[in-house]
Amino acid sequence: MKWKGRRQSDNVEDRRGMSTKGKAIAGGGLLGIVILLLNAFGGENAKMLTPVLEQLNQGQQTEQVQDRQLTAEEMELGDFAKTVFADTEDIWNKIYTENNLGDYEEPGMVLFSGSVQTACGGASSASGPFYCPADKKVYMDLTFFEELRTRFGAKGGDFAIAYVIAHEVGHHVQTLMGTSGKVRQLQQQKSKIEGNRLSVCLELQADFYAGLWAYHNKKYLDAGDIEEALSAAHAVGDDAIQSKMQGHVVPDSFTHGTSKQRMKWFMKGYNSGDINQHDTFSEEL
Repeated sequence: MKWKGRRQSDNVEDRRGMSTKGKAIAGGGLLGIVILLLNAFGGENAKMLTPVLEQLNQGQQTEQVQDRQLTAEEMELGDFAKTVFADTEDIWNKIYTENNLGDYEEPGMVLFSGSVQTACGGASSASGPFYCPADKKVYMDLTFFEELRTRFGAKGGDFAIAYVIAHEVGHHVQTLMGTSGKVRQLQQQKSKIEGNRLSVCLELQADFYAGLWAYHNKKYLDAGDIEEALSAAHAVGDDAIQSKMQGHVVPDSFTHGTSKQRMKWFMKGYNSGDINQHDTFSEEL
């Protein structure tokens, strides 16, 4: 992706190299892997995420202290993330204006390492990237993408990071439009299996929004960028993760969608460029 020398977002807080003073948040080992599998690309669903984070956060103090200076590589990666976030701001402001959706309320983004305190509770790096609707911020530990490549087989490349950022911003758009709130209300009235299906629809719509963002950002894309995004989407499909981690899949437990579904809805956004085609809830998935 062409990004160097371009505008960076002012809505990004970089807490990398800092640690939370006090009791450490749990999240390593098996627990960390479980949280990663449940929440990667899906932290917006506060109904599932917040109770876990609150348990991890018990007794946690919020004061943060500087532990170390960031490396040159980490600084460059942060600059890239800030540039991508600026692109989401520009494009979603444009989409809102062109579709008479009112004023777009820009979210914030927090880059962190190790653990982080949010309005949804405390989280460790094992939670994966997530969006907290309570403070309207995207939370990213950028070391997640090495995990995505080595553990789950996604291709390397910067556009995998861009895709994830755009996906999480898609959850912010869902919050602004009231979609997330409606889904949570419906889930309270449904069985667990039906609630999971609604969660899948929500996640696939965020993938659609990520594809829509990529469509409007074409002038900055390099050859191979879309393939990197599709590889990341494939790697975090429920069926791909379950097959890799437990050797079989349980479709009724899916909360994010299959690899095929995730790639399909990203490409629908990218190919159409039309926000009005975002309905993942009524179409056959």
